[in-house]
Amino acid sequence: MTHVIAIDGPSGSGKSSTSRGVASTLGYAYLDTGAMYRAMTWAMLQRGVDVHDAEAVASASAEVVLASGTDPQHPTIEADGVDVSEPIRGDEVTGAVSPVATVPEVRRQLVDLQRKLIAEAVGGIVVEGRDIGTVVAPDASLKVYLVADPVARARRRALELGVEDAEAMREALARRDAIDSNRKTAPLAQAEDAIVVDGTDMTLDEVIDRIVALAQR
Repeated sequence: MTHVIAIDGPSGSGKSSTSRGVASTLGYAYLDTGAMYRAMTWAMLQRGVDVHDAEAVASASAEVVLASGTDPQHPTIEADGVDVSEPIRGDEVTGAVSPVATVPEVRRQLVDLQRKLIAEAVGGIVVEGRDIGTVVAPDASLKVYLVADPVARARRRALELGVEDAEAMREALARRDAIDSNRKTAPLAQAEDAIVVDGTDMTLDEVIDRIVALAQR
């Protein structure tokens, strides 16, 4: 039986670094579902699809082939055979991912792929996103909802992206939170049986150790 650790939470809460660290410590596979939505968005932009046209996105997304690696040390993501690990972190994709991620057909397609990758994992897998414990893997062995206060989140995301204006980043994260929390399909939400971990005043290693301890318990 595959042990699944679901780590959900808002943007900038430290999900990616934490999830990779937990997976590496436990010897588990790792899946970044957010990268999959970004890769789909990249594919839409490459095709010239209007990301605000849900029908066009739904139609075009069916043609996209995504491949996600699950090595926490070297996570990879490909769209139509192209390594898009770097371009999906750029401003263009970041500004367009929310409308793409709200399209029900896109979510169904990617959730199916995510569940397939989870089922193929040997031993265990750490899966990060916004709807893992509620939609993708509701039977996960451990569900964590990772949070941090808005200022800390903005500072971390600004450092990650090399942005100097942390206040603008805080406002951008607040807009993303509103979209993610209010979308009709699989909104950002804390699973009822999830354990909340607040990393505001914790180092990355402390957050990782906390979740590893929960998993081993």
